[in-house]
Amino acid sequence: MRRRTPGAEHGRVTENIAGLPMSPLEILALMGAVALVVARWLPPAARPRVTVAAGAVLLPSAIVLGVAGIRWQLLPVLAGAAFALPFALSPLLRRRTGRPAWRARWWPALPGSVACVGLIATSPVAAWAFPVPVFPEPTGGFAVGTRVVQWTDPHRPETFTADPGDLRTVVVQLWYPARRSPAGARRAQYLGRTEHEARTVSEALARGVGLPGFLVDGVPRARSRAVFDAPVAGGGERFPVVLFSPGSGGVRTQNTAWAEELASHGYVVAALDHPYDSAAVVLADGRTITTETASTGDPAKDEELAAGWTAVRAADLGFVLTRLDALDRGESADPLTGRLDTGRAAVTGHSMGGAATLQAARQDRRFHAVIDLDGYPHGPASPALDQPALALTQAVTPATDPRYLPRLTEALGSGTATSYRLTVPGAAHLTFMDGPLYLPPVPSIVGSLGRTEGPRVVAAATLAFLDSVLRGKPGDLAGVLPAYGSLSVHHPGDKA
Repeated sequence: MRRRTPGAEHGRVTENIAGLPMSPLEILALMGAVALVVARWLPPAARPRVTVAAGAVLLPSAIVLGVAGIRWQLLPVLAGAAFALPFALSPLLRRRTGRPAWRARWWPALPGSVACVGLIATSPVAAWAFPVPVFPEPTGGFAVGTRVVQWTDPHRPETFTADPGDLRTVVVQLWYPARRSPAGARRAQYLGRTEHEARTVSEALARGVGLPGFLVDGVPRARSRAVFDAPVAGGGERFPVVLFSPGSGGVRTQNTAWAEELASHGYVVAALDHPYDSAAVVLADGRTITTETASTGDPAKDEELAAGWTAVRAADLGFVLTRLDALDRGESADPLTGRLDTGRAAVTGHSMGGAATLQAARQDRRFHAVIDLDGYPHGPASPALDQPALALTQAVTPATDPRYLPRLTEALGSGTATSYRLTVPGAAHLTFMDGPLYLPPVPSIVGSLGRTEGPRVVAAATLAFLDSVLRGKPGDLAGVLPAYGSLSVHHPGDKA
């Protein structure tokens, strides 16, 4: 695949249309290819005009897409058009030379035309299965800004390397309430600060699940709803802080739609890359650190490893909260100084990140709320949680680890604050991240809620919880949360 040239992204012609799996130029190329095939079956007087019109649409579209970077999903369209082209051009060339127009008999031409149409038709199907993700418009009253920071913990050596002088470094992406940007402002690249970083991360994520990178080459082309380095919203309001840890092998951007929705409602979201655990972390000096965590197949050994990895993540989360507090107090000049209410902080995570949030909350009482997005609890179950917690899970099936719900129930039920477990019907493990926006809509992979409904439900449920716990919004969570699934409430003193 050819990569997009620097100037090719400024127009919207190569971006998908909301609700459709293809961009306007891709649709034009598709229509041109179909017209070339159909031309063979038109009356002689109409064939030349249709052929010329089809070529006038197809050729420029293909050239622009070639410069911008053709997605693999369009290759069947070009192959079908190339096969049909000689048959469509032959009558035109014969007429120009004065020779009688020639057309193959219908009975050998029909299978070829059907094959061409079938080949071309695979393109929108492939584009539907592996689209360029279109991010939902945030529903809150704020525009959303984003930026990336990198922090090194001077008190913590990097345990994944043998170098005693190597200190633990994390990359953090912030989403925050922002002022409205001018119309046409360039939206933030998904998966990275640059297209090169986005492609590096996308290819690493694909390798992590055993997919060839080209299948998801639409993902690094996507742009979210935030604007990089947008000015912070005016008014002087202080915003509660929500930290986020991704799943095993996951990356800081994996819950971008969720983060943007929270930021639009007045929260600052800080999502972490965990080096040597996240699929790929691109540092400020250009180095890329890939994952070194892998299961062994031995359940006891894997549990021990997972507990260790979770402990590292929990320490990362506590360190980032410390840095955010320093940033708010003005230890370094920053647009968010004085705007971060770290006294109202929540810790959140997906999958292994969810396990890390439970550990971080147990170790650090500065976190006032905990959200576990379908995360299996690893590590010690004590001390008990002092903070209200919300666990969102998929429905239990015969394939569910039988230890999962008992361990989660123990973590929630032994706490000293009221906690909630919300089972989201139709959800799968990847429903709780951006996966439904760009992966094939197969229920076993991304659930059955659809491309946008899953992320919407997850964001709405977490917002209801955060508004109640961090902002003291009136209302009974036990009466609100059942709108999003089946709710179990764990009161202090209940037996796990």
